Amino acid sequence: MDDDDDDLDELLDEVEKKFCRNVSLASAARVSSSEAGKCGKDDAGQRKHSTRNPERPMSSVAEDIDALLEELLEEDDSDSPRLKAEHFPKGAQVEKKLSSQAGGRKCCPVFVGGSSVTNGVGTATSKRSCDQLRCTSCDFRVLMFDDCEWDLSCDYLFLRNNMPDRQKLRAKLRRRSGRRAYACQCSWFSTSEPADLGDQPQLRWVCGRHQS
Repeated sequence: MDDDDDDLDELLDEVEKKFCRNVSLASAARVSSSEAGKCGKDDAGQRKHSTRNPERPMSSVAEDIDALLEELLEEDDSDSPRLKAEHFPKGAQVEKKLSSQAGGRKCCPVFVGGSSVTNGVGTATSKRSCDQLRCTSCDFRVLMFDDCEWDLSCDYLFLRNNMPDRQKLRAKLRRRSGRRAYACQCSWFSTSEPADLGDQPQLRWVCGRHQS
């Protein structure tokens, strides 16, 4: 019996040594791999942290460059003709453009006068009679008849039906030396002396520009 017990004890010892050694080796391997993974994560985290937080971030440098470029562009735009033109009213720009295209002069103030008054560009010191009148109401050019005046029977309907036929319009004109008759499709006027149109609010006539 003693021999059998001894054989059994030896067998158990061998089994215990074998299995316990494998278990300890497996545990050691798991611990090593866990520590290795942890170290790898720490190293990667340190590298990631060092990349994201350098001494001067690249994003900050890029923002500084963008801000500098924006300032330079704003300075260039403030000096550009387009922005300078925005300081002036649109109507003034159109008027200036039309003036440069026409290349002529306008009366200021605008005068009308009798047949003895010289035609041309009127000014405050030279009261010439404007011969380039246009009506802003009916958009017709103003016709002139020297040494004539309008008959009292002349009316709006007559002008509307006969303008701008000069021959038909003469039906309402009377000969009068020294006077001049003016008419568009909606208004008429006769005078012998220079008259400022600014004093004639019923007449919507303006200087259409003199070519010089």
